[in-house]
Amino acid sequence: MLSRSKTLLCSACIGLIATPAAADSFLSGNWYIRAGAAGIFAPTFEGSRSRKFSISPIISVGRQGREARFSSRNDSPSIGILETEIFRAGISGKLLWKRDSSTSSDLRGLSPVKFGGELGGFAELYPTDWMRLRGELRHGIVSHDGVVGDISADAFADLAPGLRLSAGPRATYATKGYYDAYYGVDATESAASGLSRYTPGSGWKSVGVGTALTWSMTDNLSASAFAEYSRLTGPAADSSLVRERGNRNQLMFGVSAAYKFNFGL
Repeated sequence: MLSRSKTLLCSACIGLIATPAAADSFLSGNWYIRAGAAGIFAPTFEGSRSRKFSISPIISVGRQGREARFSSRNDSPSIGILETEIFRAGISGKLLWKRDSSTSSDLRGLSPVKFGGELGGFAELYPTDWMRLRGELRHGIVSHDGVVGDISADAFADLAPGLRLSAGPRATYATKGYYDAYYGVDATESAASGLSRYTPGSGWKSVGVGTALTWSMTDNLSASAFAEYSRLTGPAADSSLVRERGNRNQLMFGVSAAYKFNFGL
């Protein structure tokens, strides 16, 4: 049975497309899709002490002429619904890949996290011409049944035409349903894995900082190099998976490239 919060979230999304006239009004116009990929050297799983190289997709959708002045690789794929010169809000979501013992031997004996996603919304504000504040709130689908919230602040400056440097802090909060899936260890899992039992609650998951150097080669093609550090806190840091086999300090870096495709409806 769907939780009340998930039911409300689904109802809100359905409401956006339920009325044909409203859907036609919203969808009509000129849009863009930015698609690409990032090569990332990061912890094997969140909280791991080992690292691996992986390829991650990049995708975002928006209206032409209302493109955000700044975007970060941390942003979930999103569609802006309400957009002004200093404010933007809309729907956001992300895919969550399966995590099990094939991901890392450190996860042997733990219940797998299923392939799924998160769906919710975002809001961002530009208090100045050189700073963006963004928040996201998403509900898990299949992978977990918790709520995850991200907040970030990014300052950015153009070093040269087409070359932008950005940096700022990040923090993530999650509820018990998320931690049960990724960090909880029940009696059966404890016996199978050798990890101490752990029953998490809700709380702040991590705090950190990130930086990126982005090169806009053309109006449609861009590339970037980035690095991020985060420190696990609260229920994530207290998990026996992290304390006994992992590391609270998480460092990742990588490069990415994306191309913007324009189209009209």
